[in-house]
Amino acid sequence: MSRIRLEVGSEPFPGLKLLQLRGRGGFAEVWEALDQHGRRIAVKFMETRNSASSVKEMRIIQAIQKLSHRYLLRINHVWSIPQYIVVAMELADGSLLDLMDAYLTEFRLPPAPELVLRYMRQAAEGLDFLNARQHQFDGRTVSFIHCDVKPSNLLLVGDTLKLADFGLATSTDGRLTAYDRAGTPDFAAPEVHGGGLADTSDQYSFAVTYYYLRTGKLPFPTPAGRFQRAYSVNRREPDLSGVRPGERWVLQRALELDPTARWPSCAAMMAALTDTFKVSGRSAHTIKLPGASTETPKPAPTRG
Repeated sequence: MSRIRLEVGSEPFPGLKLLQLRGRGGFAEVWEALDQHGRRIAVKFMETRNSASSVKEMRIIQAIQKLSHRYLLRINHVWSIPQYIVVAMELADGSLLDLMDAYLTEFRLPPAPELVLRYMRQAAEGLDFLNARQHQFDGRTVSFIHCDVKPSNLLLVGDTLKLADFGLATSTDGRLTAYDRAGTPDFAAPEVHGGGLADTSDQYSFAVTYYYLRTGKLPFPTPAGRFQRAYSVNRREPDLSGVRPGERWVLQRALELDPTARWPSCAAMMAALTDTFKVSGRSAHTIKLPGASTETPKPAPTRG
């Protein structure tokens, strides 16, 4: 069977017309498309590399499709077609990485602390829901670990944050689960680098994401500011000098090498971070994300 065409105007299958490419990764593309009802949606085409891993990915995504939470991106349909797993989902305006880039371009500063706090509190609720051992899968009560928490996987739908991209998610019903080290190395927890997965592994990635959004830098220095591409269990102590002392204490706990020493939840971590700020009123500037249909006022970026 010939490979389907992924290009503007093509119809990979009846009732789905591709409008524009919204993102591309190593093994996937995300397109804005029109569905059979004329609604704009996002469609992700994930290349199938081998049958075993593809079946696992599809089953996990189908399981998460059944979950309902206001801070999880809504998945409409999941298909398996030759060469691809296809996921149709809610269309977002952009990601927190896009928001970071917009602020750096417009103001030469990361987003204001109160804006980061607002969106990360929403992300924390979504992650805690996903991570809670309360979901049914394969006849077991499990938690789902996202396994790839980072700014580009935290999407904005209007002014609401949505956790997205569940292709690497893994179910767990024990303290430590064997894991094959997939994901993004710079954001991954040390136990993931070592081939394991804990209930708080997402929290570690969440803390790295928070620091990146607050400072524009990773807490672990890399050559020429480039993302680390190799896993390492011998990572140096994090450099958290870019944020306030109160924030450092909160992040240090979230970045503990021992998964059991971290915060009891991402929401608890965010509550502690929020307590370190006394947010006052600030003037607003307008930032428009690449996919947004309207401009939304955002607090002016101030470092503090």
